[in-house]
Amino acid sequence: MLDEVRSLLILQDRDRRLLSIAKDLEKLPNDEARAKTKLAGDEAAVTKAHDALRESELKVKKVEMDAETRRTTIKRLRQQQFETRKNDEYQALNHEIARYEKDVDSLETQELEAMEETDKFRSALSTAEAARAQTRKLVEEDLVAIDVRRKKLLETQKEVEAEREPIAATIDGTLLSIYNRLMKSKDGLAVSPMTEGRCGGCHMKLIASSVIKVQTGRELAQCENCSRILYWDD
Repeated sequence: MLDEVRSLLILQDRDRRLLSIAKDLEKLPNDEARAKTKLAGDEAAVTKAHDALRESELKVKKVEMDAETRRTTIKRLRQQQFETRKNDEYQALNHEIARYEKDVDSLETQELEAMEETDKFRSALSTAEAARAQTRKLVEEDLVAIDVRRKKLLETQKEVEAEREPIAATIDGTLLSIYNRLMKSKDGLAVSPMTEGRCGGCHMKLIASSVIKVQTGRELAQCENCSRILYWDD
């Protein structure tokens, strides 16, 4: 195997590690988004429970106001009844008072039912808030773990880049350009082994002259199909 190819293999190992690190780093924002999405459902549940409680409280308030309005009307009618001297007017007012008292009884029943419903909604809100707090804690732990992973990946990335630099410096500029171009176009595999007369990258059968060139290891050999740099590890 040519020394240059041997150096390229070492360089490729570092570059493939860098590619793997880069892919892992690219995934982290999605991991963060997924973690935050876990909280979205609980946030929506809290909002829904809060809105339901608010609506129920407004319902209680409305019933209370309606009942109070009728009580005020009853007081006014009783005053009118006290002041009238005509029997027919007195009876008519008495009929109105009875009707409004019936309304008050009905509204008081509605008020009790609405208050019970409000208590249930208040309990549901408390449960939803507790669930959200628990999920938020888990999400925060996930985000911290993701941040730790990011820092470790960036640290490793710097270390590998530092290892790569002196290796690349020893390789001929023209050969390095060919290698770099192949790394970009061949999915991170520029240097590939020859196996049973086939390219280990594209798996196409090599012509006899290429096989001999790889086996002798005296000059640079490339796959005539995919152009990958070949080596034979006998």
